[in-house]
Amino acid sequence: MSDASLIAELVACAKRAGADSADALHVQNASLSVSRRLGRIEQLERSEGFDIGLRVFVGRRQAIVSTTAADPAGFAALAERAVAMAKVVPEDPFGGLADQFDPPRDGGPLDLEDPTEPTAEDLIARAATAEEAALAVAGVTNSEGADASWGRIRITLATSAGFLGQYVRTSHGLSCTALAGQGTAMERDYDWSSVVHLSDLGDAATIGRQAAERAVARLNPVRAKTARIPVVFDPRVSSSLLGHLLGAINGASVARGTSFLADSLGQQALAKGLTVRDDPTRRRGLRSRPFDGEGMAGTPRAIVEDGVLTTWILDWRSARQLGMASTGHASRGTGGPPGPAASNLWLEPGTHTPTDLMSDITEGLYVTDLIGMGINGVTGDYSRGAAGFMIRNGTLAEPVSEITIAGNLRDIFLNLTAANDLEFRRGTDAPTIRIEGLTLAGA
Repeated sequence: MSDASLIAELVACAKRAGADSADALHVQNASLSVSRRLGRIEQLERSEGFDIGLRVFVGRRQAIVSTTAADPAGFAALAERAVAMAKVVPEDPFGGLADQFDPPRDGGPLDLEDPTEPTAEDLIARAATAEEAALAVAGVTNSEGADASWGRIRITLATSAGFLGQYVRTSHGLSCTALAGQGTAMERDYDWSSVVHLSDLGDAATIGRQAAERAVARLNPVRAKTARIPVVFDPRVSSSLLGHLLGAINGASVARGTSFLADSLGQQALAKGLTVRDDPTRRRGLRSRPFDGEGMAGTPRAIVEDGVLTTWILDWRSARQLGMASTGHASRGTGGPPGPAASNLWLEPGTHTPTDLMSDITEGLYVTDLIGMGINGVTGDYSRGAAGFMIRNGTLAEPVSEITIAGNLRDIFLNLTAANDLEFRRGTDAPTIRIEGLTLAGA
């Protein structure tokens, strides 16, 4: 029996058991990964599995059960247990299946499935190339290893309202971490690549070399003096600011009243000229998908346009709480209900190069690493440990560590300038970013 037929039968069993409505999610995955350190294979692992999640509603009462048993003979009993559970839990006035859904779209145009499945030997060779390139860089004294991976996941969703859709996504990954220096003066850094298609994967030797060069550059850091200065975020960490924005415009947070941007819809939230986009349809995107966790297709949209916040990130439950409609951002697993989450999200690049962005800074900070999560989602207060390099007279200078940068996210967002070096590497991406007037707490 196909995955689609399997979960359609499970939904039918739920209806026969007394559910007013139901949906079922089937997730089947396979993965292969290797870890190599100092010339030796430390781990080689292959896994295959699947999970099925059933969600039922009796009125506005909801229950969720999951199983790894794909035998339809057990579906009736599973559905009966779920319905029995739903009958004894409190009502959720905002719960329920999607108020509307879209016809299942063909995932083909998104190009999310790479038929290339590497062998263990392929992955070992990639990891070896990356690590050997790192170890060949002068100043590198040790390695935390290199990891290479492949994965394939197939997602099938069926609802009692008539939605039935399926898509497949593949992934290829490679990372390397190098250490430089000796004893307590050692420093580490890394580089990586994560893509849908193998042909887009970063060059293994380049990944290893860049990890090593970054580690060497961090040797002998100093602790900068406390000051209020411009701070420039490297693209490796600038996307974290979009993560904080996402947390603040997540419909669930807004509905609970726990967002510092709860009163900002239609208002200036970022500096003028800045645009943040979300696109679940981006070809080969790490978070692309033909439908969300409730059967909504989702569309490309500007979350922020010319600095103005245009929408919340909503699934149907949070949308009902706010008197709105879903934006097609429901995300879910087999063991829990949907919740709002972005797809491919990015800050559009500006016109200045990173060098231009720093050229007028007499003294500033260039951040390459962030530590901890000192973020208050209610007030927007921001405080994180950081490491990187001082900027002196427009150029990178000595490495620094054991410092903290602090401010408020409202001010940060309104005093932000984007460079022109955007690359799609994660799923949430931003170019180099400059922020005026953050507090650096150091010596």
